[in-house]
Amino acid sequence: MALFNEEEQQRIRTAIEDAEKHTSGQIRVCIEKSCSENVLDRAAKYFHQLDMHKTRLRNGVLIYVATVDRKFAIIGDAGINKVVPANFWDDTKEDMLEQFKYGNLIEGIITGLAIAGEHLQKFFPHKKDDSNELPDDIAFMDGK
Repeated sequence: MALFNEEEQQRIRTAIEDAEKHTSGQIRVCIEKSCSENVLDRAAKYFHQLDMHKTRLRNGVLIYVATVDRKFAIIGDAGINKVVPANFWDDTKEDMLEQFKYGNLIEGIITGLAIAGEHLQKFFPHKKDDSNELPDDIAFMDGK
């Protein structure tokens, strides 16, 4: 169910790799067409389905986007939520939304990834022994 062509998918993978270069945080992008429930509940469901809660430092971040329903969410794991302020993702969401308003879906996702990486490096800087614990590809879901 590829909603993006190969070049767009590669741009997102590269943005994930770039965002993770300076942080031990692990970032994934999850895309589906429709979201039939509360967007945060849906994102949390996929967060667990993608085993994002199994990172060593519990510092996974999921950017979830339902393209047709025009909904999105950013959620972080327990390790992140312990150390960041309550409004930690607000500016990321606003900058993404600014791109989405103009139909720039890929740019919005890439913007979100870049900001997430910058934010995460403040709390979870990259260390020599860090490894890439989660895949960098996009998780395409079927909306069920």
